[in-house]
Amino acid sequence: MTNTLNHIHPDAKIAPNVSIDPFTSIHENVEIGKNTWIGSNVTIMSGARIGANCKIFPGAVISAIPQDLKFSGEDSLTIIGDNCVIRECVTINRGTSATGKTQIGSNCLIMAYSHIAHDCLIGNYCIFSNNSTLAGHIKIGNNVVLAGLTAIQQFCSVGDFAFISGGSLVRKDIPPYSKVARDPLIFVGVNAVGMERNGIDMEQIDLIRNVYRILFKSNHNISQALEIVKNEIEPTKERNAILQFIEKSTQGIVRGYHQKS
Repeated sequence: MTNTLNHIHPDAKIAPNVSIDPFTSIHENVEIGKNTWIGSNVTIMSGARIGANCKIFPGAVISAIPQDLKFSGEDSLTIIGDNCVIRECVTINRGTSATGKTQIGSNCLIMAYSHIAHDCLIGNYCIFSNNSTLAGHIKIGNNVVLAGLTAIQQFCSVGDFAFISGGSLVRKDIPPYSKVARDPLIFVGVNAVGMERNGIDMEQIDLIRNVYRILFKSNHNISQALEIVKNEIEPTKERNAILQFIEKSTQGIVRGYHQKS
């Protein structure tokens, strides 16, 4: 249902049962899935692809052009999956020619005043608390939680089930299943609560703890620790995910409290 106080471009594709509150603007080249609710004073700009059953709260701006001086007006997208909640005054910029898209998975909660910059790739079931700020080209896995006022530097990656404490400045990659805090940011443990809530059993959680004990609490450098993990820890999906993440890291990984450089 739309309102005459809205501005909706005639070329926008809006599915059945979409509810749009007054004073909202929807531009050309926009697609919105069924049963989505869009609050008042929302701006959805060209290139937006919004899934079904989403809720977008007042003041949000979706798919504005990138805040990137290299952007030259190329076509690109902002893709948001199903069942996402985008709270007040969130800003999500569309991609550049580097990847062509900014993408958020399904079942995510993006809280008020958060910013997601161009070319970010975000998984499913993520929670970004108020004022979370992502620079460009950031990769976030599934089931990641960012506490309030987290800021992540461009090109960083965050693995599945990671938890980043409030007020953190992230300059390094954050491996899967880890919990990071303090200033400067360090590994402080595994995200056991998040894993338990999502059905990872205690045996696997203990295995993950053992992996990180070798990586971060031994007297070995990362290369030596990775070899020890490969030789001494039983291969599992979780163990392999940690190893692959670290081996592919481009920014270097966050340090452990007792770890030597």
